[in-house]
Amino acid sequence: MKDFFNARDTLKVGDKEYTYYRLDALEKAGLTQLKRLPFSIRIVLEAALRQCNDNEIKQDDVKNIAAWTPNGTRPGIPLLPARVVMQDFTGVPAVVDLAAMRSAVARLGGDPKSINPLVPVDLVIDHSIQVDFFATSDSLNRNTEMEFLRNKERYEFLKWGQKAFKNFRVVPPMTGIVHQVNLEYLANVVMTKQEGNETLAFPDTLVGTDSHTTMINGLGVVGWGVGGIEAEAVMLGQPMDMLLPDVIGFKLFGKLREGVTATDLVLTVTQMLREHGVVDKFVEFYGEGLNRMPLTDRATIANMSPEYGATMGYFPVDAETLRYMKLTGRPQDVIDRTEAYMKAQGLFREANSPDPEFTDVLELDLNSVVPSLAGPKRPQDRVPMSELKETFKKTLTAPVKDRGFELKPEAVNAESTFGTNGGTQKMKHGAVVIAAITSC
Repeated sequence: MKDFFNARDTLKVGDKEYTYYRLDALEKAGLTQLKRLPFSIRIVLEAALRQCNDNEIKQDDVKNIAAWTPNGTRPGIPLLPARVVMQDFTGVPAVVDLAAMRSAVARLGGDPKSINPLVPVDLVIDHSIQVDFFATSDSLNRNTEMEFLRNKERYEFLKWGQKAFKNFRVVPPMTGIVHQVNLEYLANVVMTKQEGNETLAFPDTLVGTDSHTTMINGLGVVGWGVGGIEAEAVMLGQPMDMLLPDVIGFKLFGKLREGVTATDLVLTVTQMLREHGVVDKFVEFYGEGLNRMPLTDRATIANMSPEYGATMGYFPVDAETLRYMKLTGRPQDVIDRTEAYMKAQGLFREANSPDPEFTDVLELDLNSVVPSLAGPKRPQDRVPMSELKETFKKTLTAPVKDRGFELKPEAVNAESTFGTNGGTQKMKHGAVVIAAITSC
């Protein structure tokens, strides 16, 4: 790769040496002021700087990203993520397409083994299980047996794909939901790639074939959900086209009160962002409230990006990120590399880091968050627990246009009987039902 901006340098971490592209080279060239850029834009800028070839990614693209201002022009830019994450429901068609491409190459007399993903791809099998058995001690085993019977051909095909294609891994059934697997095991925050005799280090970025791919933003990884065609294009080394986004800063300060959960917080954040309007925008969280926020809470907020409408909800890498990486068993050399690289690049949030500039800013005192539920129909319709009983009663008879159910008075106290475990159970409006399987 050509070094158009004289940014290529080396970074020593322990006994290992990494090659990387210094963001401050752009600052020295007078193209940007890094500290004023949101952390999320800095990551997008690094991807363009590192992969600039004056073909798919041009020097002007790097300059356009470097020149980001809160209310400036929003030109189109290319972004080639470092990897792709898929689940089996949307991932199987992509693997079928790769297999079809191999067949076409073979028919034309070429080498079918030349067709492989150009970026690492992980496919997590998590969308195939169904609940046929429940409320017994062997329910899980029986449902798993049914899953393998129903999906025998699909699983055999995916196992073949894992062996046949380079840069392609399959995470087997019963491992976990794709977003959780990505957060706990797959993401390394700072990735490496061998280029000749050099080891290139760069931030982890990704796209996924599921809207809640944004959960990974809680770990400081830039990424979001895309359609299957876009994901396949990235797999084949083609950058995505997007508009340089607005970035909405969401300042958090204070501390959650005892008894208030991450769910209460995310419902409050979702309500605020939906009211503000953040479609096609990045949301970046900052403020001293992050100093006390565990990564699991950050991941919960980031996961809800589709519900509040943003492209992603980004939390910069900081000490909590490193703590979580250690907690989830990442190798120490990966953690050390992440810390050294992110600090060298100005991508590591410290408690005293200056606030970046944002297109707009929202603020939330965490102490003001109260226990809440959302609904009954939309996640942004937050209801404080103290108002739940009265709100639910009104909802039953309220018009549909006001998000009610428009029940007639005689239907408000209706009952229904259903069977369970050989017995019967009566249920009325307002009964609490717990799902056997939840996602995201």
